[in-house]
Amino acid sequence: MKLKTLIKSSVVLLLGIFAIGIVYAEESEYRSPESVDGAISTSLEQARALYDQGAVFVDVRNPRLYAKKHIPGAFHLDLKYSFDEEKLAAVATKDQPIVIYCSGVKCSRSYRASEKAVSWGYTKVHYFRGGIVDWKKAGYPVEVSEQKAISK
Repeated sequence: MKLKTLIKSSVVLLLGIFAIGIVYAEESEYRSPESVDGAISTSLEQARALYDQGAVFVDVRNPRLYAKKHIPGAFHLDLKYSFDEEKLAAVATKDQPIVIYCSGVKCSRSYRASEKAVSWGYTKVHYFRGGIVDWKKAGYPVEVSEQKAISK
């Protein structure tokens, strides 16, 4: 009887591991949408030009990733906990250029944050889909820690 129970438990465990593997594989295939209705899809070169012009950059990743590296001067508004209309208004006016980014094309946070900003009446929302991944790959400066944050 114990052997049957052990075999059943092993099969259940293996099926669970297999299911997790399938979910992980599906998640890793995710690509964020290329555009957001009402926002300006912004390339790496355009993001850099906006940066040089002093546009407001908003990093919507989690605090750990922001602390690890972010675009210098970017405000941190974690999409899950601190990205709301009031906190965005604390860093930018509705007619000011805002560049919203996250961890690149495999991350949906900048897409969702851009949608929200547009719905709140922001008129110059730049959806920087390539995010910190493209920024760093281009050799542009990144900053560690010192959070310029509007957090929870």
